Amino acid sequence: MTAQEKITVAASINAPLSKVWEVWNNPADIMQWNTADPSWHTPSSENDLRTGGKFKNRMEAKDGSFGFDFEGTYDKVDHHKEITYTMADGRSATTLFSEQDGKTTVATSFEPESQNSPEMQKQGWKSILDSFVRYVESK
Repeated sequence: MTAQEKITVAASINAPLSKVWEVWNNPADIMQWNTADPSWHTPSSENDLRTGGKFKNRMEAKDGSFGFDFEGTYDKVDHHKEITYTMADGRSATTLFSEQDGKTTVATSFEPESQNSPEMQKQGWKSILDSFVRYVESK
């Protein structure tokens, strides 16, 4: 893969940072929000949130036609501020958290993979982030 610029997706959530952090990292919550499309779901999630810890989220089409494990290892966990990880395929991603006036901003930057267009990847990651926002704000 040629070196490409990272893709960034971000959202503002009408919730305090402590709640956003908890829902972002709790496997029971992850299984509720981690989807880019209503025809998909996350039937299992494991998360060892610490530097050197691993995560694995099983993502599947609800009709059983396709599925994959989204997994990686945490390179940096700075409580309520930053999570950086390396995915199983070697790409890296960083999610930053910040709070202002009772709203929390979540911004994730990631290295794109080479199979899908950068725009398609950005839309997919943004759809998952939008699902997260809806879930947090309804909780």
